[in-house]
Amino acid sequence: MNQFFSLIEEKFVPFFAKVGSQKHLAAVRDGFISLVPLAIAGSFAVLLNQLPIDAYKSFMGSVFGDSWTSFGGNIWWGTFAIISIFLSFTVSYFLAKSYNANGLSAGLISLSSFFILMPQVNPDGAWGNIHWGYTNAMGMFVAIIVALISTELFVKLSKADFLVIKMPEGVPPAVSRSFAALFPGMIVLAVASLVMILFTSFETNLFSVVVKYVAMPLTNVADSLGSALLIVFMTHFLWFFGLHGSNIIGGVVEPILLPLLTKNLELVEAGKSAFSSDLHVVTKPFLDAFVYLGGAGTTLALLIAILAVSKRKQLREVGKLGVAPGLFNINEPVIFGMPIVLNPVLFVPFILAPLVLTIVAYTAISLGLVPHTIAMIPWTTPPVIGGALATGSWQGGVLAAFNLVLAIVIYIPFIFIADRAELKKENA
Repeated sequence: MNQFFSLIEEKFVPFFAKVGSQKHLAAVRDGFISLVPLAIAGSFAVLLNQLPIDAYKSFMGSVFGDSWTSFGGNIWWGTFAIISIFLSFTVSYFLAKSYNANGLSAGLISLSSFFILMPQVNPDGAWGNIHWGYTNAMGMFVAIIVALISTELFVKLSKADFLVIKMPEGVPPAVSRSFAALFPGMIVLAVASLVMILFTSFETNLFSVVVKYVAMPLTNVADSLGSALLIVFMTHFLWFFGLHGSNIIGGVVEPILLPLLTKNLELVEAGKSAFSSDLHVVTKPFLDAFVYLGGAGTTLALLIAILAVSKRKQLREVGKLGVAPGLFNINEPVIFGMPIVLNPVLFVPFILAPLVLTIVAYTAISLGLVPHTIAMIPWTTPPVIGGALATGSWQGGVLAAFNLVLAIVIYIPFIFIADRAELKKENA
């Protein structure tokens, strides 16, 4: 086992450490993280409209009239319906900042390029009519691609002295930065326009190509039990070796999982039941609500198992100290303080428990026992409550509670093993 851990640390960990710090993946990850408040607001707005309680709907209709759902609908429109627009700015901003470039100018140029490449949909050929299907989650892949390419081009052009207008001293910094970005920005926008003309000449557009050949294949593969298990396994495998698995894997999978949640929201907003098989099972809140209970490794279950059966005073103290933050899915003190990192006794349950919970949750939702996830929840939402909020139902809370108990059962035998191993050390 020690040889295996040494081999992984030597060959595997450095590679993923580089992946975790890679500028483009980090920019995509940070761009998504910055939009979480908007996603949560939009999710709960839809949930407010779609609570499956007839008495609630009748009351709201009687008090506010038939148009009472317009309140939540307006919030959904200002968040999820145009989320790709925000993403085209945030990804570009963070990528430019990683190069110590002008993040604001880069973000605005990316946003402008995104609109340049967006097809006009007026039947008479006039300008100015944009379908929201290009601005919602299905446009995310285009937004990311445009943000990365336009920002790379802008940063490189900004380093060419002959393209940068330098203002005299005494000019306000904001004005100087704007003029410095003038010619690089104009060139980027000109390139975007030429690309749009090229696609138009072939009677297509960048959105159609990306959705057909990138977005749809990835989302179809992602919404499967095998993909969910792979995501969970890789996240926890990296955590075990001290790498932030959630951030490393999140930068890759969140552009895929968030559109699946958005599709669920659109279907529910259109009148579909949250139990409908047309909705997607694997989304980001699916993992947060039913797998990462207490954080990566379902460590709230570990802490409860320690307090229930462990006789080691030191371990019980760690358990007591870790429960409070664990209720809000903060578990770094446990992962690095117990430690779980490179702990051979806890290697198996730390990875096994989340995998088992993934299978249970996927099966329960696929069989129609629990509604699909339709709301983005803050990652600090306490377990069980998160399950209820993510699905808008009590069944989601019950599934989360069942998974928590199941994880405790998985951890208990390994706590006994850890106690016995420590006792042997003390006797020796």
